[in-house]
Amino acid sequence: MIRKTILFLCFCTIFSLKAKAAIDRHALVTRNNPVVNTMDTLSSLSVGNGDFAFTVDATGLQSFPEYYKRGVCLGTQTQWGWHSFPNTGNYRFEEVLKAFDFGHHSKKELYACQFKTPERQHEASEYFRINPHRLHMGIVGFDFSAVRNNVKATDICDIYQHLNLWEGIIYSHFSLDGQRYSVQTTCSPNRDLMSAHVVYEPSFAGVMKPHAPIELRLPYPTGGHVDDACNWNAPERHSSSIIASGKNYAVVSHTLDATQYFIIIRWNGEASFSMKKAHTYILLPKENKIGFSVEFIEGKEGKDAVADLAKESYVSFETVAEESREAWKTFWTKGAAVDFSRCKDARAKELERRVVLSQYLLAIQSAGSIPPQETGLTMNSWYGKFHLEMILWHEAWLPLWGHAEKLAKTLEWYETVEPVAREIAKRQGFEGVRWMKMTDPSGIEAPSNVGSFLIWQQPHLIYLAELVYRNTRNDEFLRRFSPLVDKTAQFMYSFANYDKQNKRFFLRGNIPAQESLKAAVTVNSPFELSQWLTTMSMAQDWRERCGEKRNKDWDRLINLLSPLAFNEDSLYLAAESAKDTYTNIKATSDHPALLGALGFFPENRLINKGIMNHTLDWIIANWNWPTSWGWDFPMTAMTATRLLKPEKAVDALLLNVQKNTYLNNGHNYQSERLRLYLPGNGGLLSAIALMCAGWDGCTVKNPGFPKDGNWDVQWEGLAPLP
Repeated sequence: MIRKTILFLCFCTIFSLKAKAAIDRHALVTRNNPVVNTMDTLSSLSVGNGDFAFTVDATGLQSFPEYYKRGVCLGTQTQWGWHSFPNTGNYRFEEVLKAFDFGHHSKKELYACQFKTPERQHEASEYFRINPHRLHMGIVGFDFSAVRNNVKATDICDIYQHLNLWEGIIYSHFSLDGQRYSVQTTCSPNRDLMSAHVVYEPSFAGVMKPHAPIELRLPYPTGGHVDDACNWNAPERHSSSIIASGKNYAVVSHTLDATQYFIIIRWNGEASFSMKKAHTYILLPKENKIGFSVEFIEGKEGKDAVADLAKESYVSFETVAEESREAWKTFWTKGAAVDFSRCKDARAKELERRVVLSQYLLAIQSAGSIPPQETGLTMNSWYGKFHLEMILWHEAWLPLWGHAEKLAKTLEWYETVEPVAREIAKRQGFEGVRWMKMTDPSGIEAPSNVGSFLIWQQPHLIYLAELVYRNTRNDEFLRRFSPLVDKTAQFMYSFANYDKQNKRFFLRGNIPAQESLKAAVTVNSPFELSQWLTTMSMAQDWRERCGEKRNKDWDRLINLLSPLAFNEDSLYLAAESAKDTYTNIKATSDHPALLGALGFFPENRLINKGIMNHTLDWIIANWNWPTSWGWDFPMTAMTATRLLKPEKAVDALLLNVQKNTYLNNGHNYQSERLRLYLPGNGGLLSAIALMCAGWDGCTVKNPGFPKDGNWDVQWEGLAPLP
């Protein structure tokens, strides 16, 4: 009996320990809910689903877009919402092509360039850089002018707002002139639809004042490089009208040049919907509360089909909110989790906040049907276009954190633009496909004197596909993407040069990730060399998994690729040709990209760990960190982790400089020009995965965290890196 009792107690103890070991996901997430108490232009909050996002001010809607214009903008953006200004100059893309001879072959290579001289080629290159650009789909906010004139953002008081990350719902409370408002805001998990519930409460004196109605404002695009994409001074350049309406719905058509889309507004209760003035519409509730939704529909659906769709019964806010709760509960419980609550280091709490908020922001803005722009679906940067070299930083974390299906969804876009990529390779004399750098859903590359010469976006398709496959073992995915992996590697082989005298392959004729170097003279940049070796090896693995033989030419490249070059001080150079890496201020004010040769990519024969250790120490101590970018800090942390220098990994991840700032809402702030930068958030999550789960063959527990008793990091569900 005593023995049975002891066994039972032992079983209970083991069970209890296991139960305690599981991370309380709900507590982890909700203790990092962002709270807003002022009209802070850098604290706007967003809801979204990866293909649609809606960003609000402290009123829970987009009531003061002009006030937030220089902060984290109040965007309403979709993945399909794009526009081009009329091509009145009849510019042809061929006009922006310029020939270069980088010694790859006898045929000159044609690149899409910018032309500075104010002639036709300049006008053509500017047109194709700006067009197409991403649209702001429409502002949905309170019309406080119906309450009194000249209401300013600073008139809003008694603010308490928080984003419940576990639910994907923003709860907002505020007052204006004594009138109290309560607003709940959310978004459908699978439609381009925002939904809100507004309660107009009596003043503190018990007096009910006039309601501020809901206002829909439709802007014309700016075509600006970095801005909120809202031009309010060109009403004559676009048209909008109510094309259908009923008791509880209305449909607005918005036409901007050749672009058209529809907006369906639905509500419950007694309310009226009408045009206030050109491109401005009012939803006026006649009761003290209203639930409503605003849905954005592509123009290709057609006027009649949208009108029929609008007649469907109003889907209540409560229903949309419940859908959101279920979707986010699944996201937070299905994926990985990292808990820093047992850590004694004072920085751990901030690191946990960044990690939790980054997951949320990237899920709503950088996990959609096309690659994300640096500023996601919040505001436009680089005209709203996306940069394929950044997809590694945006989305590599997804399969590592248990969300491989989200990355797989984005990678499908590569299939649609394969013909464009094939043509780029062909016109430059290479085999296979050359993936563009700065582009849009069409895949047409934006002319650039830098972007068109970058090459490190090329192997990303192979690396990201490998991450998806190794974390799903989905044979259908393997077979589907095998042709693209093969064509990508074909280009990579044909791009490399062979040096007969020294019997080695080398890389030249490209601007590396460290963009201060020039394509015409740069040879063997370290990030690209390590990237080439790693991903060409992965491409061979894909061939074997699909029952094909290894490509002998590729194996020859893998075996003969040049090692990383270093100087007499045993420091790795930014390129074999960049002898002045450590004396050139411009070089040390750029990305420390040479560290990236060991981070995402594993230790390989090109890298001497002793030299990389020495190089890491020098860069941490001497680099011009204030001029670096958001992803440089996690990149450095990944290198330190691979070298088993956890103290330096943590220090790099939390380096106290402006561009490593994470705002109240979790966005990675860079500068007044670029107030959010999602590659920093994504890089952080990839670094954390490496620091916790390590890599293939790593036997050190939590290799990226110090073993001094201050970093008891608990995690579950993370996958190791290659």
